[in-house]
Amino acid sequence: MTVLAEPTPFSADQRTARLSLTPADQWSGGPLDGAWWPFSRDLGRELPALAAALDPLWGRITRITVNPSRWPVIPRKVPVNGHVVGVGVFAAEQDPHELFLASYTVGRWDLLIVPPETAPDRAAELMRAAADPHNTRTASGVLEVVGPSVVPAARRAGTRNALTDAADDAAGWESEGGAVRAAPARTGYGR
Repeated sequence: MTVLAEPTPFSADQRTARLSLTPADQWSGGPLDGAWWPFSRDLGRELPALAAALDPLWGRITRITVNPSRWPVIPRKVPVNGHVVGVGVFAAEQDPHELFLASYTVGRWDLLIVPPETAPDRAAELMRAAADPHNTRTASGVLEVVGPSVVPAARRAGTRNALTDAADDAAGWESEGGAVRAAPARTGYGR
């Protein structure tokens, strides 16, 4: 599994997490360590791929928390590569657009959650902004500045599904010069 710094086309099995991470050698202590763009609001399906992608970079992920306002169902635990990751909620204490991860070796990580329904071009902007080492905005602050532009409802409800449309959009982004970079492993950081 490759963790990519820019959004990539959807995989048929949805096992590839779409991530953009602040480079380890450029991290400046901002409120975010990058962004995650899930395929859906099904955390039971989405979190295992995310944790599996980050385990090799940040050490075994042990805990994930979210604000419950954006998720219809929040599992208490999710299986990840032979271990179980606990999932928790913080309603008032956590930004509704942020995901908190904890690992054994690195510590704490905070990611902007790009809404799944976000249009691919806007998702790419949000992911770049959240992973910018000079970013000083919170997750909600990044969304306010860049904006959450979504895939038009008519397109989502058409004969093709949103998964197919987004894959076409992401493929177009790649063919138009989108750069794919491997995210460097982050060591010695964490909060």
